[in-house]
Amino acid sequence: MSKGDAAANQLIDFKNKQKNPTTTLRSWGSPTVYKDATLSVGPDGLLLLQDNDYFDEMTHFARERIPERVVHAKGAGAFGFFEVTNDITQYTAAKVFSKIGKRTPVAVRFSQVADEAGSADTIRDVRGFAIKYYTEDGVWDFVGCNTPVFFIRDPILFPSLNHATKRNPVSHVKDANAFWDFMSLRPETAHQLMYVFGDRGIPASYRNMNGHGAHAFKFVNSDGNPIYCKFHYKTDLGVKNLDPNAAQQIAGSDPDFLLRDLYNAIADGNYPSWTMYIQVMPFADVPYLSFNPFDATKVWPQSDYPYIEVGKLILNQNPSSYFNEVEQIAFAPSNFVPGIEPSPDTLLQGRLFIYGDTQRYRLGSNFNQLPVNAPFREQTPTNYLRDGANSIKNQGGAPNYHPNSFKGPEVDSRALKLQPKVNVSGDVYRYDSGNEDNYSQAGILYRNVFDDGARKRFVNNVANHCSKAAIFIQDRVVLMFSNVDSDLGSQLQSELIKRRNNVSSSLIK
Repeated sequence: MSKGDAAANQLIDFKNKQKNPTTTLRSWGSPTVYKDATLSVGPDGLLLLQDNDYFDEMTHFARERIPERVVHAKGAGAFGFFEVTNDITQYTAAKVFSKIGKRTPVAVRFSQVADEAGSADTIRDVRGFAIKYYTEDGVWDFVGCNTPVFFIRDPILFPSLNHATKRNPVSHVKDANAFWDFMSLRPETAHQLMYVFGDRGIPASYRNMNGHGAHAFKFVNSDGNPIYCKFHYKTDLGVKNLDPNAAQQIAGSDPDFLLRDLYNAIADGNYPSWTMYIQVMPFADVPYLSFNPFDATKVWPQSDYPYIEVGKLILNQNPSSYFNEVEQIAFAPSNFVPGIEPSPDTLLQGRLFIYGDTQRYRLGSNFNQLPVNAPFREQTPTNYLRDGANSIKNQGGAPNYHPNSFKGPEVDSRALKLQPKVNVSGDVYRYDSGNEDNYSQAGILYRNVFDDGARKRFVNNVANHCSKAAIFIQDRVVLMFSNVDSDLGSQLQSELIKRRNNVSSSLIK
């Protein structure tokens, strides 16, 4: 244990700050009489039903865990602020961006996506990058990842994507057949797989990875004029990643490596920071593009839509309670503020519903009243929602119906102005987007962004993982990546055959 390791020294630091021990109280506030023994008839006798200390302790213990997030189960959290450094009010009337120098409190959660809460931090996976902005107009949740694209376009595939990446329901182990079977049957995953099995698949720390919103969103300015946008956060410390062998060793020796790193950095005053950028796209551009700008498997070319600096995200405070402030923090892409709206992105449209519904299952119908989720502007909500589990602020005698004659809350005229009419038309049908352009941008990433070393590492990473799948699935994976780039397909096939021959040789011996 290093002397400066704040995470390891947390209890020692707490002790040093305490002058005297506090009194142990029961959950209902009365002093505990004795903490280390149950109430029994004799030293080896029966326990008594009247031992409320025991029942209070045990019934609470049995309920300590709320349901684990179905994805993003393990994560690290921190608090800080966002400061505007560049004027973007021509694009949006969101108060968080209203003037240069403006600071807004934020909470951030970084996470893994596929594995459970007890998994090692250094597995190969996408990483979540979620920010809760406590703005004057309420909470705005940015819910992104460390990659600028996602696996799928249609939200109905979310359950299958996650089932394929999680544990086999019979064997309860990770299944390479399921993983690569799904990915190769839905080749829109190719672009995201380039990132996951490339160098960025194992970040060296949460402080050294970028954050992106794969979705397109919509800005509305003070005149009610809309424009499409994308959000990006680039680490000021530079992107750093782990070698797979080093990651495997760390997984065995320190499975909480990334969580510990973030906590210690902030505790030591080495505050991580990111520069926020946006890309903007006029509505008039959309009909003339060679790609679908609302496709979450695509990026917007920076040559056409350059990054525009917006501000700084700085984390300078660790959570005081992991459970209260990280486990119970609830992000939902549907938490918008006036001046920011969703786009027609199909995947985003699906997320607008399911995230809030998931949080209601995990935390109860009043999850937005929990302190870490509540808007700083107004801890007491002013609406017509009442009661339900964990209702903290039930709004006293205010009317619980609308319209009413008793001065209940009314619609904000400014917010109404910043939600302009949108014209939509089309035939109602189930449109399978699987055969759209799945390969062109993945090919550009492989040929023009990856260098020779990165290309070689990518092939090796895919081959190591895919070699555990059935041969017919391996062949389909080779075909998918051959469509990304013919040389990539050839290299991958060669590596997979090499691994098959090595297995055959070991069996003969």
